[in-house]
Amino acid sequence: MLEGFRERKLDVTVALQELSDIAGGLGAKSLKERLDRDLVKKMEEDRFHLVVVGEFNHGKSSFVNALLGETVLPVGVTPTTAAIHHLKYADTPEATVVYSSGKRETIPFGETKRFAVGGGTSPEDVDYLEVGYPAPLLKERILLVDTPGVNDLSLQRADITYSYIPRADAVLFLLDAGQILKESERQFLQDKLLKASRDKIVFVITKWDILNEDEKKEALAYARTQLANLVKDPVVFPVSAETALQGGKMAESGMPELLAHLTTFLAEERGRILLDNALGEGLNVAALLGKGVDARRRSLAMKTDELERRIKMLEEDLAGAAGTIEQRRIKIREEISGIKVSAQKDLDHFVEETIRQLPNVIDSAKREDLRKFLPAFLQDTFKTWAEAEGKEIGGKLEALAEKTIALIKEDANDATKRVAQTLGQEVKKLDVQIDTFRYDAGVAAVLLVGIGTAVAGSLMIGAMIALLGAPALALFVRDRVDAEYKKQAKEQAPDVIRNAAKQVGPKVDEMIEDFAKKLDAWVVTAGEELYREVLEVLNAAHAVRAKGDKTDEVILAEVDAQDARLAKARTRVEELRATLWGTHLGDKVRVAESSAALPASGA
Repeated sequence: MLEGFRERKLDVTVALQELSDIAGGLGAKSLKERLDRDLVKKMEEDRFHLVVVGEFNHGKSSFVNALLGETVLPVGVTPTTAAIHHLKYADTPEATVVYSSGKRETIPFGETKRFAVGGGTSPEDVDYLEVGYPAPLLKERILLVDTPGVNDLSLQRADITYSYIPRADAVLFLLDAGQILKESERQFLQDKLLKASRDKIVFVITKWDILNEDEKKEALAYARTQLANLVKDPVVFPVSAETALQGGKMAESGMPELLAHLTTFLAEERGRILLDNALGEGLNVAALLGKGVDARRRSLAMKTDELERRIKMLEEDLAGAAGTIEQRRIKIREEISGIKVSAQKDLDHFVEETIRQLPNVIDSAKREDLRKFLPAFLQDTFKTWAEAEGKEIGGKLEALAEKTIALIKEDANDATKRVAQTLGQEVKKLDVQIDTFRYDAGVAAVLLVGIGTAVAGSLMIGAMIALLGAPALALFVRDRVDAEYKKQAKEQAPDVIRNAAKQVGPKVDEMIEDFAKKLDAWVVTAGEELYREVLEVLNAAHAVRAKGDKTDEVILAEVDAQDARLAKARTRVEELRATLWGTHLGDKVRVAESSAALPASGA
């Protein structure tokens, strides 16, 4: 189904592998390792992520089974706590429990029903269930994430909303044909989902078979009209999973049209971005390899002792650069520490201010309203603060990253001049391109998701406060006087806030620290890469000279051949990138129609 994309991806992988081979031939070991590890291997291992989200009783389990082509997962009958499912391709059915600690435990495939999404139970320390199955859709290197169905999406596990969905390539949002777009679903879309995933949501109306033809026309028109108030040009597909799973009726189910759209979307929208990022990085690497070829050619004009002297000078410069880099890293750590301290002060202030205002809130409420709404009030108060605080933290981290990048660019310009001076003025200008892609992909992605919403969601504040607050407030019996009830509420609510804050603080620190680690790693790589590559090339040249089995004429011919090979490889990468945006990947994507979209058999 994604044949065209796979062909283009293979072309890109081959082009990057060619650059890796050239780096190896020049002796640029670090650059070759980065190409192999960060680009070639990543291209080979990358999967498209599809996330299925929907309230309980929307036919979600049946829908996932229809995507897989046969009944793989049990269909739940009651909404219960369940594990997130990661469904990937495997030659034979298999299952692995992945715990929050990182521990992995292989279990018999038949035991997966214990973790059924929407119908089973799972221990609290289970992170997700990894299911391998030989389904055609999964063979397209698609990872299908099936999320627990609940009675109200606002109670959805927060790590789904704030972790899985922002990283998804497409989100399949299920609506029930019998009650399209409930208020709780509308609220969830507005408050959470659309902020991070507006351009990749596909709305799926399930149980389409329960409507007659007139009802179908009316329901589809209503869905599109209502969704258009939330999303411009909503993508809507009505399907019947039950029909799809009946032998020979796939064409009547609506699934072929949905699958055709998904495969085209993945290739055109998400796949194009993946390939463009890789090709852009390839061009940066090609530019660096050009410096290596220049350095290798320049070394031929040097006597052995002169070459050794230049190598020593570059090593001293690298040591000096390491000192500068360490200063940059220290500065990052200092500023990160300040951001953490500021965030903790803000949290402490928020807690005390909220606790100070609670008595007035409680006194002004009726007892029956207090029991019903106080946990929700605490939840919303905490979430509002977390999102505002997160936005402020995000701004500080973004400013730190921008400042750091500017400094590293200055350092790189200085390094360019020093390397050119060390190798001699005849060398081509070493115009270093700072590797901002790694920063964009690794660090800024956190900001794009929204640190505030991630903090608010990843802690499951709503569930936590409901869990801590409701039992505490429910201890009071009906015949207690109103004043006594409110008195105890005042005593219990501050503890709920403080307990929540104890969990929020470390989480905020963790997110800030994760940002800092990525920025730190980028600083080290970007700051040393030019020196390291040129040194490795010159050391390789020195080793060849010491071996003495090649004449300078032979070595020069090899360098010329490497230069020509690099020019050809760079041109190939440029061509691939140009055609990537100049043509439609969908032209080569075989969009299945009717029953060919997904065979009823999972073989």
